[in-house]
Amino acid sequence: MTNLFTPIKIGKHVLEHRIAMAPLTRSRAGQPGNVPTAMNVEYYRQRASAALIVTEATQISQQGQGYAWTPGIHTEEQVQGWRTVSEAVHNEGGRIFLQLWHVGRVSHPVFQPEGGLPVAPSALPVPGKTFIVDEAGNGVWGEIPVPQELTVDGIRQIVDDYRHAAKNAMAAGMDGVEIHAGNGYLLDQFINSSSNQRLDAYGGTIENRGRLLLEVVQAVTDEIGAENVAVRLTPMGRFMGMNDDTPEATFGYVVRELNRFGLAYLHLVEPAMVGTVKDEQYDPRWDAIIKQLRGEFDGVLMIAGGYDQESAEQALANGRADIIAFGRPFIANPDLPVRFKDGNSLNTGDPSSYFGGDESGYIDYASVKSV
Repeated sequence: MTNLFTPIKIGKHVLEHRIAMAPLTRSRAGQPGNVPTAMNVEYYRQRASAALIVTEATQISQQGQGYAWTPGIHTEEQVQGWRTVSEAVHNEGGRIFLQLWHVGRVSHPVFQPEGGLPVAPSALPVPGKTFIVDEAGNGVWGEIPVPQELTVDGIRQIVDDYRHAAKNAMAAGMDGVEIHAGNGYLLDQFINSSSNQRLDAYGGTIENRGRLLLEVVQAVTDEIGAENVAVRLTPMGRFMGMNDDTPEATFGYVVRELNRFGLAYLHLVEPAMVGTVKDEQYDPRWDAIIKQLRGEFDGVLMIAGGYDQESAEQALANGRADIIAFGRPFIANPDLPVRFKDGNSLNTGDPSSYFGGDESGYIDYASVKSV
């Protein structure tokens, strides 16, 4: 029977077990420049016992940034910073994929080149706020302005930015990249009918709304090889105003199209976890769409969404997925796989230190061997 400690192959890598570290925005990149520092190196090094680390979301360009103190992969300094991270993880025997990110409309003029408006498939209001720095240097939640609609030339530039970022990630020693196409960010904004009201080749039909993601995947796989590329989707997600009129058809089409690339894996986030949906808002279609997409994807499937050890084992045993990604448990338990395997209790995380700050709540959680 498949369980958490059964090996599995993704791309060209054989993972010793199936406990992945999910991407976690921690807002601690070095300033100026959004460059990984020695503190970030230590954070990832401590968690190298994960079968695979998927890094925090990392912007592919200055335009792609939407939150304060998040890292990039579009300057030479950032590449050098990430290289020290990958080297540390590899020295501990770990594997690491860099998550490529463009936030699209979930941004603010303080992050945009020349203080311009964020970009989006359509110029529509955004129901949410983003994390910016106030005049005193403190992190605060800021209002998101109505974005500007991307031109076709702007879209082509973004595809090239993804290509270049993937090349940079491999130059930084990463084992691969995960294209972030979920959680209400740019690629997800194009996929969902609520946020995409374009009338050109990138809007309207399901095929048109999926076009940008598929062009990005084509560009990135052409650049670094499909065995080094993964995609993350959040079907039926609601974060930052996402909604689709026909999610089963829309995401079914996207997943079937992704089959032709031969990706390292597909990463799905359980819909109930996106946007912290409450129990009374549960939609029975959420469970069904995960099962649907599992059946339609030909490769390795990773899922994330509030799993504990017991529910993760059950998901593997019943074939729901091949790899389980854990997020918040890895924050407070850098040695999470060891704790699971040996039956040790888990540390409790401090939510007040999740976003921004210093070493406290970041690299000071105890491992079993140091308790």
